[in-house]
Amino acid sequence: MLNRLLNKTLPRWAGMFSLKLHYPWVCPFFHVESLNLRKNLSFTLQKIYSSYSIRAGHTETAARLSRVAQTEAQDVLFDYLHCTRNFHFTDAEHISKNSPTFVCNLVSKVDDGQDIARSLSRFLRFHPINEFEPFFESLGLSPSELSPLLPRNLMFLSDDEIMLKNYHVLCNYGIPRSKIGKMFKEGAEIFRYDFGVLASKLQAYEELGLSKPTVIKLVICCPRFLIGSVNMDFFQVLEKLKGLGMKQDWIKGYLSDNRTYDWNKMLGTMCFLEEVGFNSKDMGKLFKTHPGFLLEGSGKKIYILVGLLLKLGLVMNEVLFLLKQHPRILAGNFASNLCEAVHFMSEIGIETEDIGKIVSTNTQLLGSYSLLKPRTVLKKLKINPDKLCEIIKDDPQKLISLASQSKISSIEEVPGLDRRHKVAVDDGRHLLEKTTFLVRLGFIENSDEMLKALKQFRGRGDQLQERFDCLVNSGLDCHDVSNMIKVAPSVLNQTKDVIEKKIDYLVNCLGYPLESVVSFPSYLCYDIERIRLRFSMYIWLRERGAAKPMFALSTILACSDARFVRYFVTRHPEGPNEWERLKKSMSSS
Repeated sequence: MLNRLLNKTLPRWAGMFSLKLHYPWVCPFFHVESLNLRKNLSFTLQKIYSSYSIRAGHTETAARLSRVAQTEAQDVLFDYLHCTRNFHFTDAEHISKNSPTFVCNLVSKVDDGQDIARSLSRFLRFHPINEFEPFFESLGLSPSELSPLLPRNLMFLSDDEIMLKNYHVLCNYGIPRSKIGKMFKEGAEIFRYDFGVLASKLQAYEELGLSKPTVIKLVICCPRFLIGSVNMDFFQVLEKLKGLGMKQDWIKGYLSDNRTYDWNKMLGTMCFLEEVGFNSKDMGKLFKTHPGFLLEGSGKKIYILVGLLLKLGLVMNEVLFLLKQHPRILAGNFASNLCEAVHFMSEIGIETEDIGKIVSTNTQLLGSYSLLKPRTVLKKLKINPDKLCEIIKDDPQKLISLASQSKISSIEEVPGLDRRHKVAVDDGRHLLEKTTFLVRLGFIENSDEMLKALKQFRGRGDQLQERFDCLVNSGLDCHDVSNMIKVAPSVLNQTKDVIEKKIDYLVNCLGYPLESVVSFPSYLCYDIERIRLRFSMYIWLRERGAAKPMFALSTILACSDARFVRYFVTRHPEGPNEWERLKKSMSSS
């Protein structure tokens, strides 16, 4: 009877959902619901259909899914992929641990309040999933990017054997799995190669003299390099850099997969600089000192800027001097502000030669401010262009005072100009000092790590150096201090006095060895009141035999107050009273 009912009803519903169902999957599920089969058949088929494609969209479930529930769901998904679907252990583990949206949506398919592990195991037993969804998410793609990449007629990864083989070639070469999604999105053809083709393409870049780590970084940033033969524009850029005395792997430290690179434009920029008079020595020194001149925007900014400066009448030595003196010239809006100032002066009638002189002597100032349109400034000041030209030629600094985006209502409101000029110059000097300090620590100039560090460290370069020296002078190894700062940059955001006070308390009051901060540098980031309160409580417990001696610094400081009370304070019957007493005494002192 069940078979007759299925034969009548199933084709109609399957056609409606454009879904090809196989009876072996359906029958066990219908057997469970066979008490009311006719009534629930539509609902059942919809549940089966929905299991084929679990899409993002259950944001509420994702937000409220606890860590324990997520871990249980990941374990179930791992068992399903490894044991049921015969995925390799490392593949199953990576997919299950790195597809949080899919896992959350999977949990939303089972009723709340049930045992998640058991419910999901049963759900997966009768509801096969589209394995491409968690697979692509685990490769670093967001759920919103998945839809156009999902194959229409496949739901099992094993059905796309060619794609999987090429995926494993990339994994085995050393490319992080979380970066392969970007490669698939930008160059899906890479994953359609026959056996051995992809490996040979990777090898071709090594034969250019590049190391394997450099090739890995290169193909992550430029996946399409693996389509067709070796990219000739890149090859020519590499040859030119080699001619400038740069090592083959120099480029690795400055590539970022968050940027796009046009190697043809880079090649054009290098050729342009040669044509306008840059010799190999000067160009090599320029790129070594400031790699961003070539790699940021694929050299477009420097191409425009150098052309502009030459048109203003500056000779090549003056242009080179400006680039050396002002390393920020291509950072942020500096170059566009400088060009804006040039166009402003040109539009009100200042001669090209005069503009060149003003730019060469006021580069830092002009690049630090955005200007209003000349028409707006003239209307605001109620003067004619000739008068404004005269004012700016007599004192170029007044260009910023009178035309910057800051609100100035008349010519008389210029007193603050010298101070603002000084601030702009000081900012450039402080940035250079801070950059120099970070380079000494081992950061690569203009790299992503360097840019991130510049945002995290507060203070001038000399202040950062003073704090660094304070740590070294306390007895720590210079190399250890460098590593500590990379792990916990905010260590150097405190004054020398505060650092000395915390080290003194650690060694002389608590009796911990100085080296304990190497494994937990964040100790120096906590405020002294928290350190004293936590350790006073810990010492009190230790003296009464309720705590072991020399607990790790992180164990005592890193946990929340609630967790500290639960795991430390309550170890002794009088602990809560002592804890409250200590808090009151600390707050009153």
